[in-house]
Amino acid sequence: MHVPSLPDDYRMSLPEAAALQRRLAAEVRLEPLAGPVRFVAGVDVSSEWHGSLLSAAVVVFAYPSLTPVESVFAEHESAFPYVPGFLSFREIPALLKAFAQLRQAPDVLFVDGQGITHPRRLGIAAHLGVLLDLPSVGVAKSSLYGSWQEPVRPGDGQPILDPRSGELLGTAFKSKARSKPILVSPGHRITHDEALALVRSMLQGYRLPITTRAAHDAVNAYRRSRKAPATGDSGNLLAED
Repeated sequence: MHVPSLPDDYRMSLPEAAALQRRLAAEVRLEPLAGPVRFVAGVDVSSEWHGSLLSAAVVVFAYPSLTPVESVFAEHESAFPYVPGFLSFREIPALLKAFAQLRQAPDVLFVDGQGITHPRRLGIAAHLGVLLDLPSVGVAKSSLYGSWQEPVRPGDGQPILDPRSGELLGTAFKSKARSKPILVSPGHRITHDEALALVRSMLQGYRLPITTRAAHDAVNAYRRSRKAPATGDSGNLLAED
């Protein structure tokens, strides 16, 4: 699939990064999906404790069967430090390397992080969605921005609101009993209701959707394998391999 290049690898100051977030946030469109969802993807990035060498994974599933289709991996030496609110500048270069290897483009991608639930409306899911021009959803395990009430029962959702404007940013969703809620927010080219409905359809009794779980497991297994004496190049793994 076509992937944009980042010639500067996001080598910029935090004020420059914040200004770019505001410019890209203006390109975010929250609108109904343009067609049927046939393929979904989960993405995740892993590193040693805040280390600069990042491993990225993209795992594609057929939808709604949730049959694995393809997994791709990449490594990247990050030029951007770990700073809350600027996660996308650290992780997206690695993710783009992985996306460049995909044979099957997803119809919707699900990112372990924020969508528009961000002080400048550009969490990593929104940032990645705009760059790839793909519908994207943030599925976060912890809060970065926004006010919400704790949902009580499994299946309950509470709106995440901007504390300044009252704008709807996402949904705090109680996906499983005795678990903290997950924070679901649209990133690009999808509505709030569609984002939540798709996440709910992929939970399979777990707290997190299969896209998030699979990408997390895949990238950490890949990172551990790269530390072993015999390692392979970053690459593309099909489900039937």
